[in-house]
Amino acid sequence: MTVNLEVMNFPLFINGQWVPSVTGDTFDVKNPATGDVIAKVAKGNEADVNAAVQAAKTAFENEEWTNMKPKDRAQLLNTISHLIVANAEELAYLEVISSGGTVRRVSSSDILQMADLFQTMAKIVVDYPFSETLPIPPFPGPSQNFVWREPIGVCAAITPWNMPMLIATWKIAPALATGNTIVIKPASFTPLTTLKLAEIISQVVPPGVINVVTGSGKEVGEPLANHPDVDKIAFTGSTEVGRNIMSMASHTIKNTTLELGGKSPNILLDDANLDLALPGSLFGVFLHSGQLCESGTRLFVPDQLHDQVVEGLVTLTKQLKLGNPLDQTTDVGPVISKQQKDTILSYIESGLSEGATLVCGGKAVAVEGCEGGHFIEPTIFTNVTNDMKIAQEEIFGPVLSIIRYSDINDAIKQANDTIYGLAAGVWTEDVNKAYKVAKQLRAGVVWINDWHMLRNDAPFGGYKQSGIGREMGKQSLDAYTQLKHVHSSMVSDLKNRSWYQILFSNLN
Repeated sequence: MTVNLEVMNFPLFINGQWVPSVTGDTFDVKNPATGDVIAKVAKGNEADVNAAVQAAKTAFENEEWTNMKPKDRAQLLNTISHLIVANAEELAYLEVISSGGTVRRVSSSDILQMADLFQTMAKIVVDYPFSETLPIPPFPGPSQNFVWREPIGVCAAITPWNMPMLIATWKIAPALATGNTIVIKPASFTPLTTLKLAEIISQVVPPGVINVVTGSGKEVGEPLANHPDVDKIAFTGSTEVGRNIMSMASHTIKNTTLELGGKSPNILLDDANLDLALPGSLFGVFLHSGQLCESGTRLFVPDQLHDQVVEGLVTLTKQLKLGNPLDQTTDVGPVISKQQKDTILSYIESGLSEGATLVCGGKAVAVEGCEGGHFIEPTIFTNVTNDMKIAQEEIFGPVLSIIRYSDINDAIKQANDTIYGLAAGVWTEDVNKAYKVAKQLRAGVVWINDWHMLRNDAPFGGYKQSGIGREMGKQSLDAYTQLKHVHSSMVSDLKNRSWYQILFSNLN
């Protein structure tokens, strides 16, 4: 992959065009692996949000866009998929240097998932029930009745820094599939790929259908959440910020989709195949340096397997290579920022102070050639109890807490003892036993003998304080449409409309 050492410049993307912010101000985007400034990006504010929302509103009023036939919309979505593949190298490069995701993961997984998502939406939209006909009722009189699903309108998306372009498409694809328009505020750490995606998609949609306003949560996110012309808001990020967005959206009763934090339990049963379960559990927690909301950060291990499991996990963890994410041999890249690194290290200190035992990692490290980067060793704690801070709060870093259990009912009880409910996992050779456990776990997705296996045709979202609504699958289209019931009476003679007599006592 070619490395571009020049500092790039990115304006806002509004109404199909690159435009500077109203103030002309910019902010720096840094490579988390090196600390180097890689781009200067327009710093938007409320005036820029207003312009983007107006462009989206005008585009939504274009009936050619909102009333496009499903087969034509499917063709458009497939075209976007092909364009993503055609621009894969540039997208992957921008994602790696801004988010710290390894090039091996971004190129072989994220890009393919994005392309597949638009193809999956294309398949779903052709058969999606935009119109349903209800049976003709005998009472109070015959009528034709329809249930129509229509686009919501102008959608706002506020996306996170961990997997910025993939998560942006989770919102863009269903919004476009159902005829909405969208304004996106990407995280300030990682706006580059979202801006590039908007440029790519704008080749096949009318101006104003997709817009990107970059800037802070205060200057861009809040005006979007409060804007009276924004009909829906979709947010991925922390539960704390999600609460604030939900509160702001309530002022204008916006439709909301929230995909929030997690503290996902991963349960090893006593018959688990450890040759799979050990690397699988580390894949579940250390992928992208633990900066994934569904990461399996609490590992429940039966007493009789505890020592064997800990020894195996430590051995495997020490084999992981920290390094420059542009290097194909790197297993674990940096965390996103110094602030995030410091937060993770403070949680590690908390674990030690509460009595957990550090058996692996636990320190910030310098990586040769990336001395300005933010790297933390993959970290494993044992002797963790479920009431400790490291077992209850989302760390968003490469930290695994191992919790012992005596019987499966104990494990399930502890697994559910959290405010979160995003994901969970079970490892066992007995699939019927796994299904019974999965039924009792309060989580939006449960993996059996695997982790992170999200599907574009299956819903993803959380229970409890891990969110509201679902992304991906047919259910994501439900979240970007609203229902209309249309009633057409088949009774033309006034005297046969007996129900009018409820009001008129002598109506002939």
